Parts: sequence; C-alpha cells; structure tokens
Amino acid sequence: MMTKSDYYYDLPQELIAQDPLEDRSASRLMVLDRQNGSVTHKHFYELGSYLNAGDCLVFNDTRVIPARLLGLKKDTGAAVEILLLKRNADDVWESLVKPGKKLRTGAEVVFGVSADEADQAPLRAVIKEVLPDGNRLVQFHYQGIWEEVLDALGEMPLPPYITHKLPRENRERYQTVYAKHEGSAAAPTAGLHFTKELMASLKEQGVRSAFVTLHVGLGTFRPVKEENILDHHMHTESCRIDEETARTINETRAQGGRIICVGTTSVRTLESFADAKGIVHTGEKETDIFIYPGYEFKAVDGLVTNFHLPESTLLMLVSAFAGREQVLAAYAEAVKERYRFFSFGDAMLLI
Repeated sequence: MMTKSDYYYDLPQELIAQDPLEDRSASRLMVLDRQNGSVTHKHFYELGSYLNAGDCLVFNDTRVIPARLLGLKKDTGAAVEILLLKRNADDVWESLVKPGKKLRTGAEVVFGVSADEADQAPLRAVIKEVLPDGNRLVQFHYQGIWEEVLDALGEMPLPPYITHKLPRENRERYQTVYAKHEGSAAAPTAGLHFTKELMASLKEQGVRSAFVTLHVGLGTFRPVKEENILDHHMHTESCRIDEETARTINETRAQGGRIICVGTTSVRTLESFADAKGIVHTGEKETDIFIYPGYEFKAVDGLVTNFHLPESTLLMLVSAFAGREQVLAAYAEAVKERYRFFSFGDAMLLI
C-alpha cells in the first residue's frame, strides 16, 4: 500500500517563501538527474544550458482571476467570503463560501458597500443551490462588464500558506508573463520564473514553445486525508489543447526533441490528451488524472517545477516522474541549502 506518510518531509516554516523575488529568473534552480539522482545547484536564468535546440517547453497559459470576494450578508451585515471556482452559464459560478452555515439557499450577499448601503451594491450574489460537496452555485447580478467589476472588487486567492495579501499593484507578479486565458483560482507557479527576455533567449537557442490551458482549481491545495493514497478523490480541472500545440509537440517528438513541461499542470494536461504511443491529441475536457508512482508517462521527458507541500498530490506526481526516494533526497538537500519553497519559491528541473 502506498501511504501519504511516504511523502512526508520536514520543512522549517521560515523556508516557505512569502514574497516573490523582484527578478523572476533570479530564483535558484535545483537540477535533478533522473538517471543517477545527482543534484546540481544553479539559477533559473541558466535553464538554457540544460536544453537543446529542438526541445520543446510546454507552458500553461491560464490567467488567474481575482476570485476572492469579501462581502456582507444582506439581511444581517455579517462578513462572508465567496471564492469563485468555476464559471457556468448566465453568471452562475460554482463557489466555495465561508462561513457555510450562514449562506444557505436564497441567502443574498452584497459587495463593495457598507451594510447600510446594501441597496446600492455594485455586485450582488444569491445562493442558488448547495451542492453535495458543500460548494454553492451562486448567481451574480451587476451592472457593466463582469471582468471589470471583478477586477475592482476581487482579491487574488493566494494559497493558504502565504499569510498576507498581495497588494493590488503587485497582482501581475502572481501571473506568468505569458498568461492569456482567464479562469484559474491559482497560478501555475513553475511558470512564474520565466521572463520575456529568458523566453526570447531560449527561442533564439532553438528551443520551441507550446501552450496548453489548464485552469487551476483550489483542489490543488486540498490535502490528502486518506492514509492509502489510492482512496484519495482527485479534483477535476478544465483543460484544453489546440491544433497548433498538438502539432508542435508531436513534431518535436518525431524529430527526436524532448518535451519539457513547465509545471505539474502542463504534465496533467499532456498526459490527459496523449494516447498510448505518446501522440498528443486536441480537445477540451475535465480531467481528474491522478499521477503517482507506478504511472507510465506517455508524453513528458522533462519537468520544470517548484517545491511542493509534504504529502501532496503534486509531490506524488513529481515522485512518479523521478522516483520517490530520489525526490525526497533532493528535497532534503533543498532544505539543507535553504532553498525557498512553494508558490513564490525556487524551482527544480527534473531531466
């Protein structure tokens, strides 16, 4: 039996990065050789020295939305929070709400006003339905353009281990420089290390780029509660691959180049659309793929990723790619060398 405790490691609290570096590519880069387990310490701007002309980097071009809305329950003035997870038709969102006991079917929430100004609220929400998992279907009412209303009233939904708010003027620092399609509740953080200058340099080197879209849900932070990891219920996320991306990836492989995924979200997307021969197909779907040791990768030759939480599904995915013992030994080395961990932290290259 594979247990979640097999993926535990001890992390000093002070190594959890609370703020991003000013220079994205100045992060440290640990390079783990999957063949022999050797570890090399570099900086992210040196990534190109490990890539060859004809290789292909696969990026997730999702864009984080300011999905955390703080409001007031209209009839009582009580403070409540609504976290947008997935957009449905007609301005209805599947959402996580706090406190749940106050937001039952029919409850109304107002945003952007004080309790005595509720009737002038620029954004209102009505709880339409309580779902079996406790999430809510929430109907929003507003004047104007939804994206502009959300940008004015919403906050970036930073992971729970980041203990302070990201100032509005720094929001772009929680986006990748190539972010395009809005819909994520969290950033694909491996991509935060890339600058436009580094991407241009890699292109000049002959490294190809391809873009998939997977909208990261907050389920990515949901802890594994079951001791037997096979009993864990994996969250679903929306993802898609277009024709240009599929063609670039399949051509790269046919010509002997390597497919290097930037982030676990890119891995999950490619593996969700690859057939048994490693050919990547186009499409759009909800994926709940759970990758853990024993999984046979079909479409991925290398991985750029951040350091992940103990006992998390992301650490299990990385362990499936490079071997649990090698990965945990590398993590122990990262702790010893005082690397910065998690979303705003340093990176690894597994190759």
